[in-house]
Amino acid sequence: MGNGKHGPRDSPMRKATVATESSPTPAPRRLPVARTTDGKVATLIFNGALEAQMVRPLEEQLADPRLRHAPRWELEMSELTRMDLACGYALLRAATTLPEPAELHILGARRAVRRTLHEVRLDTVATLEE
Repeated sequence: MGNGKHGPRDSPMRKATVATESSPTPAPRRLPVARTTDGKVATLIFNGALEAQMVRPLEEQLADPRLRHAPRWELEMSELTRMDLACGYALLRAATTLPEPAELHILGARRAVRRTLHEVRLDTVATLEE
């Protein structure tokens, strides 16, 4: 269209929409959690950062029957630098929907992580240890 006006196909809004639609969604980073269990104690070792896009893989990992039936959970967080609120709520949901109540122990959480744990009220169902 040579008249200087944008037609419906050339409008800046249309271009922005097309660019947004064709942009790939970034893949979530590898989940920074390792887990072990001996049937009595489930140990989860966190490192790096737990970000919002990691909620679904975190929830899937926390739903593992080997973890869900352990009477004691130890969450080692000394190497966890940051936790998004969504991940904190995922931990709270997992802890409060266990088939049998379990002892939850959070070990070595940094101040920023403790703040998130407090905001989601996980500290009401878990023991925080240095």
